Formats: sequence, C-alpha cells, structure tokens
Amino acid sequence: MTNPTLELIHAHTSVRRYKPDPVPAPVIETIIAAAQRASTSSNLQAYSVVAVTDAARREKLAGLCGGQKHIEEAPVFLAFCADLARLDRGCQLRGCTQVTGYVENFLVAAMDAAILAQTAALAAESLGLGICYIGGIRNNPQEVIELLDLPRLVFPITGMTLGWPAAEPKIRPRLPLKAVLRWEKYDRASEDDALREYDRAMIATSIYKGRQVPVPGKEGEMEDYGWTEHSARRASQPARTGLRAVLEKQGFGLE
Repeated sequence: MTNPTLELIHAHTSVRRYKPDPVPAPVIETIIAAAQRASTSSNLQAYSVVAVTDAARREKLAGLCGGQKHIEEAPVFLAFCADLARLDRGCQLRGCTQVTGYVENFLVAAMDAAILAQTAALAAESLGLGICYIGGIRNNPQEVIELLDLPRLVFPITGMTLGWPAAEPKIRPRLPLKAVLRWEKYDRASEDDALREYDRAMIATSIYKGRQVPVPGKEGEMEDYGWTEHSARRASQPARTGLRAVLEKQGFGLE
C-alpha cells in the first residue's frame, strides 16, 4: 500500500550538503504555516520558531552546535523552541498565573515543538528542500538562548538546517518493524533477532562497511561494526549534563 504522502515519508534522509541559493522568506513562511496545522496539546501551541538566515549568526550557531559545517552552509537554520512565554502573557491578560513548575508543563511544550518540527520537515521536503535535525543546539543551551534572545519560559528543543540539496543523499535503513511495533503488550521475544537483522543491514551500508570491533567477552575475536555497537557507545556516555540547570534558569521547574 502506498500513496504520494507515504512515498515522501519513506524518501526522507538527512541532508548535509546544500546549494548556496537562498530560500525565499515566503517559502519559509509557507513551511511553518503548514507545520502549525500539526497536532498540539489542548490547542496550546506551546512552541515558537526562530529562523536564522544571517551568515554571521549561523556561523556562531555552528560553533555552539559542535562545529557542524552544514549549519554555516545551509541558507536557513530553524530553531524550534518549547515556548510557555506566550501562554504566560495570555494568563496575565486573563488574571491568571500559569503553572510552569512541573515536568508535565515542559513535556507539553517540548512535544508541541517536536511535532511542529517534524511537520515542517515534511512540508519542506514536499517542496524539494532538504533538512537535517541539529540536536547539537542543546550542546550549549545558555549561549544559544543568549544568541537568539530567547525570553524566560522559552527553550531550544532542536535545530534544523534547511536548503536546496547539493547532492542526492543516501537513504539509511531503519530498524525492522518488528523491533518497534508491538501488539497488545510490550513483547520482546523477537528483539534480539531484529537487532541482528538491523546490524546486517547497516553493516552493508557505506557508513559502517569495513569497520571491525572486538567481540564482547571473546578475547581476540573481531566482528563487523554495526548499529548495536555504534548505539551502545553513544548510549553509555553521559551527554549534555547541564540541561536541567539551564531549564530551571529559564523558568521550567521540572518537579
């Protein structure tokens, strides 16, 4: 079963090489306006987007986000933010005080921002543009907040480069459906088989091909570097450990 929308979704890939051609402001506005039609918790629309086209500002963002060159090269950088500041003003206008001190308050805004971003990605790709998510926007969140002049109760959730692809990127395989979709309950019976299957698929790509690592618990034995090795390395290292302090400084209590 397929249709143009499903084909567009399945064709998604991250683009890290862009043409220098600018993306006109009306095109950016069209993308974000389409993204606004995405689902949002209780119609709160607890998000904002900062579009950065200035080259000097994008260069600073590239440094803050881990030195990713495509942030400088892409003509547009979009910062998708959890935003409770607008609701704060709405509460003030109606004589109320917004509750922002709980984890749920932040999750609502973070989910709204993430859903907005993914819908924007689909809208952009439908117009022939390419995108790449930039989780590195959370590497130095306080500096990003200052650079983008984000007020209290606004926090950068993810970044996104946007532009016209300079080359056709390769589509990476995803986990087998059986590793993700469970029926009725969380059944792990086929999980190991699914992981081995995905390892084989990723080893066959140019990304991992030819790399080898020691077999855990078997001295002297080597095996191909796959997704489980790659992901285990990342998941076993602490990352962005200062986020809570910056979130609290921005007014998100996380109780």
